[in-house]
Amino acid sequence: MEFTLEEGQNLSADCPSLLLPGLSIGNVGQLAVDLLISSTGAKRVGFLDDPSLLPCVGNDAYGPEPEGVLALPLEAYESPPHALTLIQQRSPVIKGMIVEFAKNLADFVSSIGKKHVIILSSLDSGRMKKIVASSDMQVYYVSSTNNDGTDSDCERLGFKRLEEYDPTQRRWKYLNELAEGKPDREDELSFEDELVHDDYYPGLPFAALFSCCKAKGLKISCVDVQRVGGIYHYHGNQFMGHHLMCHFSDLSWYWEQIYYFFRGMY
Repeated sequence: MEFTLEEGQNLSADCPSLLLPGLSIGNVGQLAVDLLISSTGAKRVGFLDDPSLLPCVGNDAYGPEPEGVLALPLEAYESPPHALTLIQQRSPVIKGMIVEFAKNLADFVSSIGKKHVIILSSLDSGRMKKIVASSDMQVYYVSSTNNDGTDSDCERLGFKRLEEYDPTQRRWKYLNELAEGKPDREDELSFEDELVHDDYYPGLPFAALFSCCKAKGLKISCVDVQRVGGIYHYHGNQFMGHHLMCHFSDLSWYWEQIYYFFRGMY
């Protein structure tokens, strides 16, 4: 993965946390990153290029009037007042290349010294083992703090670990081995194979990013949107700098809460 700085820009040492989308249903993570970039006034500092990413080009993603500023597939932004670096991904990864892309991105993040990686994603609630129909706060997490995905700080906040995360399950285990650079074994399932129910979560882009960043020793958090009956449920204004996965309740409200969450985090 190649990184090119914008003319006159440098990566700030005052931005230890990195936020990026995991491509998923509804493009929720990408839309949330767009809102954060626009709301925080983050400035573009550079571009990333990777052979596993499909090319695309656009015009003025955030300006009120088009000025001919090109938007490219993978861009880096920074907001020093919020101590936050953001990466926006606008095009999908070539089929069969997601693990390679995740490895390359994890290598880049590690090389620039980021301390905390936060992934915004979304999930189909129809794949969950249990759906809680409640207006109360529903927060699920998966953490890199412990091997089983648990985090005592998240538990004290009342969050529940995502039941579907099982590092001993065949595809999670296979994904972790690939992330750690172990040889691919022909007897293991290919990521091109049809998924069964328990294979759904580790087959998503966020899972590859999570596993590869974790394998590099990075602090990794996945913030997850769950779609229930056409509505996204989210309650996550207490993040405390920990690795977690959570829900949302209305996309516009979700974006606003993500913004104020990060404002209150630093």
